[in-house]
Amino acid sequence: MPALQFQLEITDAKSAARAGTITTDHGTIQTPIFMPVGTIGSVKAVTQQQLADPIKAQIILGNTYHLYLRPGMQVMEKAGGLHQFMNWNKPILTDSGGFQVFSLAGNRKINEEGVMFQSHIDGSKHLFTPEKVMDIERTIGADIMMAFDECPPANAEYKYALNSMNLTHRWLDRCFKHFNATPDKYGHTQNLFPIVQGAVHHDLRKASCEYIASKEATGNAIGGLSVGEPEPVMYEICQLCCENLPTQKPRYLMGVGTPWNILECIALGIDMFDCVMPTRNGRNAMLFTSKGIINIDNKKWEYDFSPIDDGIDCEWSHYYSKSYVRHLFKASEILGLTIASVQNLAFYLWLVKEARKHIQQGDFLAWKNEMVPVLKTRL
Repeated sequence: MPALQFQLEITDAKSAARAGTITTDHGTIQTPIFMPVGTIGSVKAVTQQQLADPIKAQIILGNTYHLYLRPGMQVMEKAGGLHQFMNWNKPILTDSGGFQVFSLAGNRKINEEGVMFQSHIDGSKHLFTPEKVMDIERTIGADIMMAFDECPPANAEYKYALNSMNLTHRWLDRCFKHFNATPDKYGHTQNLFPIVQGAVHHDLRKASCEYIASKEATGNAIGGLSVGEPEPVMYEICQLCCENLPTQKPRYLMGVGTPWNILECIALGIDMFDCVMPTRNGRNAMLFTSKGIINIDNKKWEYDFSPIDDGIDCEWSHYYSKSYVRHLFKASEILGLTIASVQNLAFYLWLVKEARKHIQQGDFLAWKNEMVPVLKTRL
């Protein structure tokens, strides 16, 4: 079957924002796009039916590290891959686990071969090599696989960042060699995206972009951002990477971020985003809306029977009132977590859909500049 295709449809005249279409064996994706995070085969508190409607997700994420530990690859293979296992027939992207290994801190050892780490579940020891990660992602069966990389901390000194980047590049060579030597599973085409690293050092990021671009992959990712660096630095590095990655390939900014981060990075030329923020913050009573941010725990919503958010195209956002959702949180009712998660994910998907519309209309930059302060408003 053909590999992933990206059709760049239009670039905004006053910014680097783009609208395009990604075609995979499991369907098409209209960019810019936000991808809900389904770490262990589940977007927390949300069903697959809800992801399809009212959220209108076009692609979701799974995670190699977590799925490898639970349910394990024997279950995954016998199920026929993650699509079949979780009954999701749209595209899936898998993170290679590099960031999760990074977050284990003292419970990992990195060398040329790969990373030895201890499971966060039972302390058992495991070795991830580029080859093993490719095998795991093949077994998961995602449409888009991520290369195994090392993610340095935001404050990494130059020498560490240089060594880390070079290691990521050597691992990338091994990823592609093994990927090209192994067949797609389950009858659909899988695609491998490399990841740009280099911390906050401009020359390293540029060098990494050039190395990644030389692989002529079907898409490229930018990693190692939103890990503690100031927002202006994130935008600076994001812009530099977009200027040095191929125009005719989708650009994926990993793990970013707030609604305003997404709009600013769309303006810089990013096509794909993911982040746990919508569901994580939703479970902690923070609702993102078209009018600003709501802490639904606050007493001010006790007698507010207006809809959660009548500004977006989500039935749930119109159906439930702020007062009712506050009551659910105060009463520790599980339904509250689901409503909040659906609201936030539907809002994120609405936001990138609106961004696409304004790119097509030619007024994206003006719309973005009006929206950003609204999105930051605490209601």
